[in-house]
Amino acid sequence: MEFKDYYKILGVDKTATTDEIKQVYRKLARQYHPDSNKSDPNAENKFKEISEAYQVLSDPEKRRKYDNLNNSFNRHRQTGGSSDNFDWASWFAEAQQSAGRRTRSTYQTVGDFFSSGGGLSDFFERIFGSGFSSRQGFKYPPQRGEDVEVEVELTLAEAFNGATRQIQANGKKIEVKFKPGITDGQVMKITGQGGDGNYGGQKGDLLVKVKVLPHNKVERRGDDLYLDLPVDLFTAVLGGSAKIKTFSGMVKVTIPPETSSGKVLKLKGLGMPKYNSDGERGDLYLNVQIKVSKNLTDEEKSLYEKLRQLRKENTIKA
Repeated sequence: MEFKDYYKILGVDKTATTDEIKQVYRKLARQYHPDSNKSDPNAENKFKEISEAYQVLSDPEKRRKYDNLNNSFNRHRQTGGSSDNFDWASWFAEAQQSAGRRTRSTYQTVGDFFSSGGGLSDFFERIFGSGFSSRQGFKYPPQRGEDVEVEVELTLAEAFNGATRQIQANGKKIEVKFKPGITDGQVMKITGQGGDGNYGGQKGDLLVKVKVLPHNKVERRGDDLYLDLPVDLFTAVLGGSAKIKTFSGMVKVTIPPETSSGKVLKLKGLGMPKYNSDGERGDLYLNVQIKVSKNLTDEEKSLYEKLRQLRKENTIKA
């Protein structure tokens, strides 16, 4: 009879945690699942082997019993022994006596001893060379369905106001709502809308990754928005107001006198909505860009020339 090293089968250390064992098992189960390897005659046996190892190592009581056998066999092997000359009967008798002292119960068979922790007699029969029970058959452990990932593109305006999309996933249409303020690269998880589970396992999740497309005029930096504000020369010099279109509508902006091109005006609370924070928004920053008048008349040019001369005279006097 061949001793099965189930830590080696899963490729984990003996100190591996239950979560680590589960993570490795899921990866191997997907790799060797018979439905995905119909052309590989060895895939089903490999899948059964890793599934059996997982059923024991993921259960604390069954793992303790297996570790007891594993330690005994390793001591035997260190003295030059092998599976062929390991005293299985003596080990079982010793283990049964130990279990009897703790639980004051007796076991009639090897399968009874190991299955007492949770009904895994078929698995432990395989350890002792009997194979799977032809009466019960092998039962695959429940497998969670795979997560399904999709990417959805939103404009910056849609990210500002919120949006709804119909997504085709797992053979059906699912309506997904995106809240205002959602960010580029953000992933929304919709529980139970992924791939179907196997053998009674739960469905996977739908993972929706958001891609916010760049805007040709508005730049987003976190929850703040940046936008150029065109201002005519007269308003920039004398002061006044200007209007600008934003995602929430037209905004009237006060322009202080003698505003230079490149000056940044901050409008508090008029930026991007903060995700999952009702009523809270970032700020809007306006970069003043002075527009130079074109197609001037001769009279206008004359006035600008007089203004330039007047400015020079005032500068000399100062």
